Formats: sequence, C-alpha cells, structure tokens
Amino acid sequence: MKKIVPTFILLFTFFLNAQNNNPVFPGWYADPEGIIFNDEYWIFPTYSAPFDDQVFFDAFSSPDLVNWTKHERILDTAEVKWAKRAMWAPSIIEKDGKYFFLFGANDIQSNQEEGGIGVAVSDKPGGPYKDYLGKPLIGKIHNGAQPIDQFIFHDKDGQYYLIYGGWRHCNIAKLKDDFTGFVPFEDGTVFKEITPEGYVEGPFMFIRDGKYYFMWSEGNWTGPNYSVAYAIADSPMGPFKRIDKILQQDPAIATGAGHHSVIKVPNEDAYYMVYHRRPLTEKDGNSRETCIDIMEFDENGHILPVKITNEGVGANPLKK
Repeated sequence: MKKIVPTFILLFTFFLNAQNNNPVFPGWYADPEGIIFNDEYWIFPTYSAPFDDQVFFDAFSSPDLVNWTKHERILDTAEVKWAKRAMWAPSIIEKDGKYFFLFGANDIQSNQEEGGIGVAVSDKPGGPYKDYLGKPLIGKIHNGAQPIDQFIFHDKDGQYYLIYGGWRHCNIAKLKDDFTGFVPFEDGTVFKEITPEGYVEGPFMFIRDGKYYFMWSEGNWTGPNYSVAYAIADSPMGPFKRIDKILQQDPAIATGAGHHSVIKVPNEDAYYMVYHRRPLTEKDGNSRETCIDIMEFDENGHILPVKITNEGVGANPLKK
C-alpha cells in the first residue's frame, strides 16, 4: 500500500531544508568585488559605515560560495598615511605573483583636497596590504569624474586598464606594467571618457564571446532606485550604448540593489552577480548587505534581468 504524506508535512520539510544564503555573510558591507584566486572565491567589499568610521577593509573567502571566512582589516588608514576617511569600493587583481588592491579614499570634492584612488600590494589575497605608492594613483578630477569606484580590467591582449569615476562621468586609462602610473593613448591623452547614457558610478567590465560588456550603477546609492545597467561593444573604449537595466530593487525582497561585480566560474558558462542591497527593515543609507544571485544570458548574448532572492545561490565548489 502506497504511503501518502500529508501536504503540510511536505511543505514543512521544504521550508526546513530551504536555505537563505543572502546576505552571504553578516554585517553591513557594500560595493563588493567578487573574484577567484587560487581555487577560492573572494569578495572584497566596502565596510559600510559613516565616512569617518569607514577607515578599513575586510575581505571574505569561500571554497563554494556558501561558507565564508572573514579576513579582518586587510588594509586601513594606519597603513595609508594620506587616507583619512571614506575608504571604499575596492578592486583587486593578481599580477606576477603580487596582489594589487585599488581603493578610493577621502571622498575628495575638488583638486585642492588630498585623496582619490590609491594602490596597495600584498603577497596574499587576504593581505595584509601595504601602501604601494605613498600617494594616490589618481588624485585629481579629470573629465568631470570624481576619482572613486575604480575597476582594473585585464584585456585579452594583455593590457591592463583602470576604469573609474563618479559624478556621472567614467574614464578609462592604460596602466603602466608596474601599476605606478599610466601610459598615454596614441593621441597623447591619458584619461578618455567612455560615459554611457544613465551612468552614475560603479563601473565593471568583462569579455564574453569576444564582446565587451560594460556595466554601471544608476540612481542614488541611498535610495530605492539604485540599480545596474549595461552596454556591449567591440572594444574596451566603446562606444557603449545603453541596452537595459538588469539589476534593481524588488519591493518584496530588498531595495537599493546596485554597485555590483561579476564572477565567472572557470571552464563553465556560469556567471554570478555579486551586489549590495538594503533590507526592507532598514532606512539608514549605510545599512547595506552583500548578496549573490545568478546572472544569465539569452540566445543573443543579452543579459537577462537578475532576480534578487533571499535564497541566493547554492554551493559550487571550484574544481582543482
């Protein structure tokens, strides 16, 4: 005789087994850069707090996207003598066995203030990091772009670019091989503006099927309308024509979903969007948490709208 399990027991078992993996780790963290180093997933976020308290960085590592280890104070203002406050939006890359960690500091509003985009370096992704230059890599405002929200892009020809900018302006520049400065473009300019329609801040770029996907944040970071849009081009220089918004709030889940990065799993057509959002219970602009959800494409290579969830993503251990 077949045993019939009551529906309420099935539902109870489902909810008992259902895992809510968003946020991926506790605490207020924003502007997350996700990346893979040494067969581990890493996230380097902003410690989300009032600017005068936002003076250090933590990092998080995971073997599977579900279980995370915290690496405390990998860099702080005690190490970076010119940085006083508002350290945020890190970007990191490995080159020649060194880990280069770029960050914004001091939230400068004019060329008369000290601050901008700095560089730190370590032998390990989890730090500790040391100030690399003793001064900002970019300490002035070029083409109207506040020197914040830096992203290091490694092109398929080997060239490293810095893409950055706030105040609705985005610049791209060619990094020197040792990351101590910049190489001018053929026309002699150092910073070229590539700002697409709707751009506010938070640039990110990756290559898929030979195309350059450029992504950015729109709206106000303290508001519910914060979101992510994107464009596709044949070159890191663009031109980038806005295609669509692909990450935004869900009033049933969270608000202020934005300032993201993308992790691609090696040897798989699997992409994850790492982003921050604000819980429905929170009104403080700094109450932001880091989350991960799946990012997919249609048959034309366009990015499908990312559904923000409480469940997040399941375990995906990296193959060694």
